[in-house]
Amino acid sequence: MTAETLAAAVTFAAAFAALFAAHSFGDHWVQTHGQACAKGAPGWAGRWACAKHVATLPATKLIALAAVALITGLHLNPAAVAIALLIDAASHYWADRRTPLQRLATQLGKQDFYQLGAGHLGSGSHALDQSWHHLWIFVATLIIAGGA
Repeated sequence: MTAETLAAAVTFAAAFAALFAAHSFGDHWVQTHGQACAKGAPGWAGRWACAKHVATLPATKLIALAAVALITGLHLNPAAVAIALLIDAASHYWADRRTPLQRLATQLGKQDFYQLGAGHLGSGSHALDQSWHHLWIFVATLIIAGGA
């Protein structure tokens, strides 16, 4: 392993931990009840609620990444971070509008799981939503590590 690949691996590990923790906090603590209830609604009201929620996520994740960089001295490429957070936010908005994720689940034969425990946290739709977000956190982290 070269110094460059080691730096990328360390960046990946630190950035993933920061993004994962910040995602969980941002998606459940920072998001308001009104945003959570309205973000999947049809029309501009739903789009606006979702956009307000999603706008808080890159900010929350940027704070976590900055804290890691400050405490550890980790170098993060600002352009890579910006691109990663933009892609992550776009994927989050797409899923949180609910209908697109439900359609994808149906197309992949996951409709029964999606409906499992409907209307409750811990439901199939929540598990699929969170796993979607985790995938895109992984992608965002690859982008950040690639910019190291």
